[in-house]
Amino acid sequence: MSTTSPDNVNAAFKAYDVRGTVPDQLDEDFARATGRAYVEVLGATSIVIGYDMRPSSPDLAGAFADGATSSGADVTMIGLASTDQLYFASGHLGLPGAMFTASHNPAQYNGIKMCRAYAQPVGLDSGLADIRDLVVKGASPTTARPGSISSHDVLQAYAAHLLSLAPVSGRKLKVVVDAGNGMAGHTAPAVFERLADQVELVPMYFDLDGTFPNHEANPIDAANLVDLQKRVLVEQADIGLAFDGDADRCFLVDERGQGVSPSTLTALIAARELEKEPGGTIIHNLITSRSVPEIVTERGGKPVRTRVGHSFIKETMAETDAIFGGEHSGHFYFRDFWRADSGMLAALHALAALAGTDRSLSALLAEYERYPMSGEINSEVADQAAVLAELEAAYGGRDDVEVDHLDGLSVASADWAFNVRASNTEPLLRLNAEGKDSTTMAAIRDEVLSIIRGAR
Repeated sequence: MSTTSPDNVNAAFKAYDVRGTVPDQLDEDFARATGRAYVEVLGATSIVIGYDMRPSSPDLAGAFADGATSSGADVTMIGLASTDQLYFASGHLGLPGAMFTASHNPAQYNGIKMCRAYAQPVGLDSGLADIRDLVVKGASPTTARPGSISSHDVLQAYAAHLLSLAPVSGRKLKVVVDAGNGMAGHTAPAVFERLADQVELVPMYFDLDGTFPNHEANPIDAANLVDLQKRVLVEQADIGLAFDGDADRCFLVDERGQGVSPSTLTALIAARELEKEPGGTIIHNLITSRSVPEIVTERGGKPVRTRVGHSFIKETMAETDAIFGGEHSGHFYFRDFWRADSGMLAALHALAALAGTDRSLSALLAEYERYPMSGEINSEVADQAAVLAELEAAYGGRDDVEVDHLDGLSVASADWAFNVRASNTEPLLRLNAEGKDSTTMAAIRDEVLSIIRGAR
């Protein structure tokens, strides 16, 4: 079956990006057709392209560039890049951009994240469906003049820009960074060499290797933090940083070797951004801890709750002129970074806050980490709608709870809260729960899981 057949194209185009296995779902023909359609739909005359360390990425990016130039667009290649480096290039150069990466997925996968100029998102409702349909249609180039291809290195400019947004000063820190053989192994040296007087860097798995020989580059899975946690303790480091494959997400490990909830980092960064712009709006998705809107309100800000997903975060940030947005998945969005997400910028905020105090990271974060959380728990469920209806019947009639349907089913009481939502791509229900203490959280987690898995 051709990779540009309707069935394959429809399967590869997801809600926010393109993702599939190489070469059976994504190959150079697919990339070339997508590059051509991308230029046609956006009406672009110039674009920028970056790619990650996966073995298939350079050839796929080259084919995409061929398709784009065949439709008359000039292409700027920035070469190896993290996704937030591509977003920087899009904003810095004022060009639409395409990033070849499958983020944290295993080695056999690849994908394309696309944006408009200044890192504005391209999702199914904002152009991605039109690109998909044009790939299926098999449109031919519409210009007689092909575009050109040139190269431009933006890595140093990217590093300088991030440090201008979150300068690090104060005491010297010992920092362990686990790049997971992903693109942080490319960007972290450029950033941290500018902090040589401020940071003692301990690198882990900085060799770029798209086969991920040490562990999956997916730090939301606790198993992939174990090496970093051990190294932080051995080194007696102040903080550990873990990045995913394309380095647009960052997770923290404190000096005790304990993982830090992304909700806690969201609250910390929100507080820092509100110091710069009092009264500003902060976006948080509905599975972040309730501590986030509490802290934002206490610091004089305006919290706004959104659905899960970067396109919803970015759209709401644009509508509200929000200064910052955080997701519990480890994505952090900054108005000063074209409303795009940057794991490295989030990491620099953590380092800046820590260097500016004599407290340990765990002590610094204690005021932001108020409620125990379950983390995301997935259950395979054939009839997701039926189980959600059963959950609503079980909890919706209670006087002491509030129910909403912003994204799946959210139920909240004074002492606990949970959200259950369906996966866009798999037969899964995803549960996130929290409570006023560990016992309360465990009780509501297990109660909800018994309904989800009992129905199964």
